Amino acid sequence: MTADIDFTAFFDATPSPYLVLDADLVIRYVNPACLRTTGRARDELIGKYFFDALPENPGYGNAAERNLKASLDRLLDTGDPETAVLQRYDVPAPGQQDGFEERWWSVIHTPLLGPDDRVEWIVQEVTDVTTFVHATQARGLSEESPARTEGMAAELYARARELHRLNQELRRAHAREQQVAVTLQEAMLSVPDLDRHTNIAVRYLPATASLNVCGDWYDVVDLPPDRYAVAVGDVVGHGLHAAAIMGMLRSALSAVIRAIPSPAQALEVLGIYARSVDGAMAATAVKVLIDTRSRLIIYSNAGHPPPLLLHADGTCDQLDQATDPPLGTREHHVPRPQAGLPYTPGDTLVLYTDGLIERRGEDIDVGMERLTTALAQDRTLDPDPLADALLTRLDVAGGVSDDIALVVIRL
Repeated sequence: MTADIDFTAFFDATPSPYLVLDADLVIRYVNPACLRTTGRARDELIGKYFFDALPENPGYGNAAERNLKASLDRLLDTGDPETAVLQRYDVPAPGQQDGFEERWWSVIHTPLLGPDDRVEWIVQEVTDVTTFVHATQARGLSEESPARTEGMAAELYARARELHRLNQELRRAHAREQQVAVTLQEAMLSVPDLDRHTNIAVRYLPATASLNVCGDWYDVVDLPPDRYAVAVGDVVGHGLHAAAIMGMLRSALSAVIRAIPSPAQALEVLGIYARSVDGAMAATAVKVLIDTRSRLIIYSNAGHPPPLLLHADGTCDQLDQATDPPLGTREHHVPRPQAGLPYTPGDTLVLYTDGLIERRGEDIDVGMERLTTALAQDRTLDPDPLADALLTRLDVAGGVSDDIALVVIRL
């Protein structure tokens, strides 16, 4: 729900000076704190070009106006925020018709884009740092010549502006890297057979500290005429390396299950393969085969949290009768266990990764109980709304420290 906020009243009440410029640098709004700081009346500023309404001290040259104008021009050109950490811009001295009072500011310009993605408004926030500058001068700068004092201040400003520019470049580089990572993840989680299953909902939530790419995955494979296989898995770690390993294991299992429909045998092959992949050790996976003709679920589990079978009366069965160690952890090949149980049409099968139920400092049984309770409460929902409701009830919809894959199947 969007809060009903009167933003004019908000800015009028804030003690920090704010004003709003349009794209022509004409002042369209100024809050009371800014009027007090500049010593001007509202009608002296509203509707006036910024540098006409607030002219620079003629005795200081035009360095301040030049710096601020360049900053505003960059913002209009790039659409990126601009910051001037230390900028001298004098204001009229009280009671003096042509006198000015030395002032130093930290200035932040924030763009607001219009429907065409061009800068429509500029919010200027200023903080008076004159006291800080004068205190610094009193500790030593005052012993220098005025030219030296202003030179050091200008150098500090230039360095601060350069640091701001570098930070902006880093943010843009991070955004590009993140977009590449997201594209990679989406490609690796593509499940063509899923489009034929309106009874299946999937969700993927990356860890909040990651680049939006992690090691959790899911897969759906059709095995005509009347069977399909579903899997979820989890690779240790986050980031591009974990995602790359995830892609290799997921692709391998997806291929194997088409040739060897037995979940246990498919995980045996995947375990052998995992031993040859750097970083795949201790990855977990669970594979289920759903036979719609016999109404039977056949499954095998390699160290993964057990799937849950939700019945119409709200009770849940854990698929925990065929659990084995994670992939690649055994030195020698040992056949993996397999189990099966019947289902009733209308039952719901839920597969997930540990990020859904695990919490730091909490026993995993507590998280499992939280999940079964949520399933019972929302058992009448269709798969898509049920998946969203589970994420909300388990308080992970906004992201957590571990990634999450979730598959909800209405049988």
